[in-house]
Amino acid sequence: MLKEGVEKIIYSKSRTFLWFCFSFIGGVGLASYLEWRGSGNFYLGLSLLIISLLTVYFYTSLSARFYFLLLLFFTFGIFRFTLSQPVINENHLAYYNNQKMTFVGRVVEEPEYKLKDNVYILEATEIPKWGKPISGRVLVRAAIYPEYQYGDVLSVHCKLQSPESNEGEFNYANYLARQSIYTLCYFPQIEKIGDHPGNIFKKVIFSWKKILADKVNDLWPEPEASLMAGLLYGARSGFTPELSDNFSKVGLTHIVAVSGYNISIVATFLMVLFISVGLYRRQAFWFAVIGIIFFVIFTGASASVVRAGIMGIMVLLANQLGRLSRIGNVLVFTAALMLFFNPWILLWDAGFQLSFLATIGLVYIGPILKEKIFNKQIFFKSSKRAWFNAIAEIFVSTLSAIIATLPLILFQFGRLSLVAPLVNILVLWLIPWLMLFGFVALVLGFIFYPVGQLVAWVAGLGLNYIVSLTEYLGGKNWSAIPIQINLTLLILSYLLIIYFVTRFHKNKNPTP
Repeated sequence: MLKEGVEKIIYSKSRTFLWFCFSFIGGVGLASYLEWRGSGNFYLGLSLLIISLLTVYFYTSLSARFYFLLLLFFTFGIFRFTLSQPVINENHLAYYNNQKMTFVGRVVEEPEYKLKDNVYILEATEIPKWGKPISGRVLVRAAIYPEYQYGDVLSVHCKLQSPESNEGEFNYANYLARQSIYTLCYFPQIEKIGDHPGNIFKKVIFSWKKILADKVNDLWPEPEASLMAGLLYGARSGFTPELSDNFSKVGLTHIVAVSGYNISIVATFLMVLFISVGLYRRQAFWFAVIGIIFFVIFTGASASVVRAGIMGIMVLLANQLGRLSRIGNVLVFTAALMLFFNPWILLWDAGFQLSFLATIGLVYIGPILKEKIFNKQIFFKSSKRAWFNAIAEIFVSTLSAIIATLPLILFQFGRLSLVAPLVNILVLWLIPWLMLFGFVALVLGFIFYPVGQLVAWVAGLGLNYIVSLTEYLGGKNWSAIPIQINLTLLILSYLLIIYFVTRFHKNKNPTP
C-alpha cells in the first residue's frame, strides 16, 4: 500500500513538486522549533553536498532519487534557517547588550508613531568611542517629540538590552528575530547628526504615507481616524489599549491590519463590482489583481502587506482556476518561497500563519460552506443577484476563515470570541465601501477640501458604527472567554479539519 502511494507521487510531477516543498518547509519548521544555531553550518553544507552526489549517483533509480531529493530539500530547509542567524561578535551591536553606550545608526524602517511613544528600527553603523564600524538592528522606543523620519542618521545613548522571553510565554526574542532585531533601547538620548538616502522607493512611499496620515487626521477625529488609517494602510497607532483589546475580543483585529483575509474581501468586492458593470469573469480577474497590486503599493509595500497581497491574489486565482490540486501547489510553493526569504516567519510570525490559514480556509472550506449553507447555483448566475452574491460570499469567507484559524488563535492567544461570527457579518459588508469612500475623501481632501470633508462625513457614519459596535460588545464580559489549547490539541484539530475537507472534495471529485 505504501509502495503504491509512493509510486503515485513519483510518477506525478505536481505531487513530487508538492512533496519537495513540504520537505523544505519541514526542515525550516524543525530547525525553528529546536532553535538550531548556525554553528553546524559547515556540517550541514557538507551533508547537502553528499546528498546531492548520492542523488546523481542513484539518478537511474526513481525511488532512490525521490527519497534523496526529499532529504536534500529537508536538509536545505534546516540550512536556510541556520544561515538566517547573525554571528554575534564584537562587530555586532548585540554583543554589547546589557551595557551603556553611544552608537550611531540610521532609521531603516517606517517609524511607528503611537499615542505615548514612538518606535524606530535602526541599523547600527558605528561606535564613535572606538571609531569602529558595526552592524546589527536595534528597536528604539523613544519620546513622542521630536519625531524622526526614515533615513535619519542618529546618535543614540542608552543601555542596550536583550529581548527576553519567559518559558511558556510569548517568545518576544524570536518574534523580533524575524526582523533581524536582537537589541532593544528604551527612551535614550538621541541627536540627529545627518541624513541617509536609503532606499529611494521606501523613502518616497513613507513620505507619502506621512502626508496621508496627516490628511486622515484632518478629515476624521479619533478613534475614527485610526480606524480609517488601519483600513487603508494597516496603521492603528492611534488606538487606545482598551479599544485595541475590544477589537481583539470581538474578532475584528484583521480589518485594521492589512491581511490576506482583509485583501480577499476587497478582491471579492472588486470582482463583483467589475462583473456588475459588464466585464467578463476573466477580465474582472485581471482588473482585480491590478487593484490589489495598486493597493499594496499604496500602503507602502511592507513585507506583511506584500504577503497579504499575494494571499489575496491566491484566493482570486483559486476561483479562476477552479482546480484545487493546482491552486494547492501554488499556495504551498508560495509559502516555501516566503520561507526561503525569511524562515523565521513560519513559527514566529502570527500574521503569516493566520493569513496563510485564512487563505487555505477560503480556498478549501469555502466551497464546502457554499454547498452546505447555500444553493451553489445562486452564485454569479445572474447579474441581478450580484450584490446578494457579494454578501453571501463575504458570509462564507468569514465563516471559512474563522474555522481555519480558530485552533491557531486558541493556541497562540488563548481567547475564544463568542461574538466574532456575528460581528464580522455585521461589519465586513461595509468595509469595501468604507475603503472606497475613505480613498475618495482623501483624494478630494487634497483637491478641494470642503468636498473631501463631506465625503469623509459620510464615511465617518460607518466608522462610528464599527467603533460603537466594537466598544459595546467588546465591553461585555461574555463577548470572549479564555480557552487555551496545547500543541497536541492544535495538531489534532487541524488533522480533523483536513480529514473532513479531504473527504468532501474526494466525494465531489471521485477518482475514475
